[in-house]
Amino acid sequence: MKVRSSVFASFILIFEVVGIALFLRGFFPVPVKSSFSSKSSLSDQPKEPLAGSAPNSSRLPQPLFKRVVIMLVDALREDFVLGPSGRMYMPYTRHLVEKGSSQSFVAKARPPTVTMPRIKALTTGSIPGFIDVVMNLNSPALLEDNLIWQAKTAGKRIVFYGDDTWVRLFPKHFMEYDGTTSFFVSDYTEVDNNVTRHLDSTLKRDDWDMLILHYLGLDHIGHISGPHSSLIQPKLLEMDDILKKIHSALVSKEAEGSLPYLLVLCGDHGMSETGSHGGSSEPEVNTPLVLISPAFKRKGKQQRGPVVEQVDLTPTLALGLGLPISQNSVGRVIPGVLEETSLRDQLRFLHLNGHQLSCLLKDSVADYEKDPGFEQFRVAEKAHGNWMKLYLEGNTSEVLTNMGKKVLKQYLEALAAMSSALSKQLGKYDMYSMVAGMNWWIIAVLWQSTAHFLLKPSHSDG
Repeated sequence: MKVRSSVFASFILIFEVVGIALFLRGFFPVPVKSSFSSKSSLSDQPKEPLAGSAPNSSRLPQPLFKRVVIMLVDALREDFVLGPSGRMYMPYTRHLVEKGSSQSFVAKARPPTVTMPRIKALTTGSIPGFIDVVMNLNSPALLEDNLIWQAKTAGKRIVFYGDDTWVRLFPKHFMEYDGTTSFFVSDYTEVDNNVTRHLDSTLKRDDWDMLILHYLGLDHIGHISGPHSSLIQPKLLEMDDILKKIHSALVSKEAEGSLPYLLVLCGDHGMSETGSHGGSSEPEVNTPLVLISPAFKRKGKQQRGPVVEQVDLTPTLALGLGLPISQNSVGRVIPGVLEETSLRDQLRFLHLNGHQLSCLLKDSVADYEKDPGFEQFRVAEKAHGNWMKLYLEGNTSEVLTNMGKKVLKQYLEALAAMSSALSKQLGKYDMYSMVAGMNWWIIAVLWQSTAHFLLKPSHSDG
């Protein structure tokens, strides 16, 4: 009897495990990934479209920026910078947003709004899933094609100070680093001072191309006392002073005739009204993205910029630094960054992004040829080839300019459609597996309950 009971119990356990496994398989969809095992390289870049029999040019546009500083403030909500309180919280930054040489956006972070998945999104351009929340506290090295790997491979010298999640994700990628731990949530002072203490000496040096700073103090304050705490304003003023220090140093080192710098202010995620994060409320997903560079024209008063996806920063930085876009990126280059480049370069940048997205679409969607975005890209690519033919023939008429602007618009529409299709693919759940798994688990539980009732020994009185 005991043997039978043990066999039955084992059978029920297996049934339950299979049910749970099926459910999880459906709940955590397979990520959108390129079929290529290797990472992108410049030699893989498509040739410039050209109509006719002439050979296509493999010409790539010149990089837009020489040096990049990324200042990531953990849990930086969009309204802390671009909202009504921005002038009070971050006056210098707000001045640059409104009157300086800058581009500002509201960057939407997809749930889960947790640090490690957001860093992965910013560097790979892909959209991590909820499975990454489980891995948040023990982040393994990121093997997927990413911006940091591409930069290091291209010989860029990268310096990092801040949240040690980066150090775990990108071991041996930084020529110099100092990681701070996010474990001590009650500390919102030293955790940031340990980043800032490196700045004076680092900003004076010329031996780096990319500087990444990840400040944790604001996030810790949020967890302790929420977004309306009296501690918020002093911390944001501190961040504003740091941005001013960085900006002033970059301006002072700007050399005539050299490529300009780019200073990026962003958040990995926002902060809910209770100070937490991880969900999908507006304050948690809306983050500011401020790009500051002499490459951009000074504009009239500008406040809240257009909405972009957080993953759009990945192809924008890649193309801006002359790097290949990460293979699995679903982001699209931010058009405003390209505005001051020639029309030929703008079209080429968009073509490179479109080619990368179309390749990813081929690997991710069975009937990709019927996808509206893919069709739009092919139309734009053909029109681009016709434009190039006229351009290389020396045509300088207004017709050529108007034609180029039309192609530009076609590319932008194609990029938006393909990016959207890929993002939706990431959010698809396998409902069949989820329902089947639930049914298996319920049946197992019912059998277990029935068996327990039938096998329960009876106790007679007396």
